[in-house]
Amino acid sequence: MESIQNIVEYYDELYPVSDAQKKFFTSLTTAYPVPVKFLRLGCGSGLFEHLLAREGNDVTGIEARTELLRSANLRRRNQLMAIRFFQMSTLDMTRFLGAGFYNVIYSLNSRIVFVRDKTLMRKFFFDCRKLLTTDGTLVLQLLNFSIFKDHKMQLPTRKSVRSALFTEISSQSDGIWVLNQEVETGNGKMLPVLEDEKIYPLVPDEIKEFAKEAGFQKIELFSDYNRSPFTGKEESLIALVS
Repeated sequence: MESIQNIVEYYDELYPVSDAQKKFFTSLTTAYPVPVKFLRLGCGSGLFEHLLAREGNDVTGIEARTELLRSANLRRRNQLMAIRFFQMSTLDMTRFLGAGFYNVIYSLNSRIVFVRDKTLMRKFFFDCRKLLTTDGTLVLQLLNFSIFKDHKMQLPTRKSVRSALFTEISSQSDGIWVLNQEVETGNGKMLPVLEDEKIYPLVPDEIKEFAKEAGFQKIELFSDYNRSPFTGKEESLIALVS
């Protein structure tokens, strides 16, 4: 069950774009001809995609959740920018998007976990390899789920001036993981966002395993957008796969 509309107003505040993030992605563009073709998986409100498009890149975002997609499309006031958004899940992207077209495919803010089981996660890496150019890059930014070992865990809270997002994941008796989210508004009211949403908490070793299976040659792990080393103990990670 989901109530995504409860978070739309606060989405950009809870998932801000940092200067380090901008610099990280700008550094990726130097390897490709202009315009660099970006594909965002789970684009949310599309804030970062508009920043990329304003830099002269060709940007596509896909988003499965209607309310977030509507928010992203409302930003498309400048029709001269090469940017578009589609309602689509990662399961369908190879059916509708061009093979070998994208230079950079990226998934941020742990949205990768909504590829909901191990078989589909393996498929995800193969699908990304198919959509990327020969020298293309896959970027995954997510929590380091290998340090969360309990059957029920509170994940780090996201906070802004007006709101706070609380996330809990838990393992059921059948081994399936589910995620629950609530947002606290400025007046202290708690509103549901996601309830018992099935997820797959992808861990670093699996990123390496699945990427190699899909034909990727190089996997680099960092702990932040400044490319600080990832030791395995950090709270989050960025995987650069090519």
